[in-house]
Amino acid sequence: MKRESFERWPCSVARTVGLVGDGWTLLILRELFYGETRFDGLVTTLGIARSTLTDRLRTLADSGIVSREIYQTDPIRHEYLLTEKGSDLFGVVAAINSWGDRWMSGDQGAPMILHHNSCGHDLEAAVVCRECGDEVRHRDISVRVGPGFPEVLMKLPAFVRRFGKPEK
Repeated sequence: MKRESFERWPCSVARTVGLVGDGWTLLILRELFYGETRFDGLVTTLGIARSTLTDRLRTLADSGIVSREIYQTDPIRHEYLLTEKGSDLFGVVAAINSWGDRWMSGDQGAPMILHHNSCGHDLEAAVVCRECGDEVRHRDISVRVGPGFPEVLMKLPAFVRRFGKPEK
């Protein structure tokens, strides 16, 4: 059954989840970040059905997250390379990885370690404020309506109660 599309929702989380929130898609992105770019390699490392992989890669290519490039001509074979838009998803995957290391690894510890080559330390993803550099937690933020929020929704009492009257 096809799920509802979130692409028109006035929410960046919903739109992003609609595009990359599927479990297979996130695992494909993980493998691309780890350096596996070829279809057959993705099938092997993930144990994913070829039809499922084809569908997810088509979605990623159509949305500009990966580019499909020929690496062999006889027979024609493609590899899938992250675009700038795709590379920008690294923080999302790294954050999920860090959360999983903390809450899902158990006594055995992290199954994979992300290593920051430029400083020589292992990476634990964190959200930091771009302006002050401080780490930011949920308790440290507030949410307000942005310029892309639909005006018709700004009049609904539930939104006004949660986010206040929009600034003019």
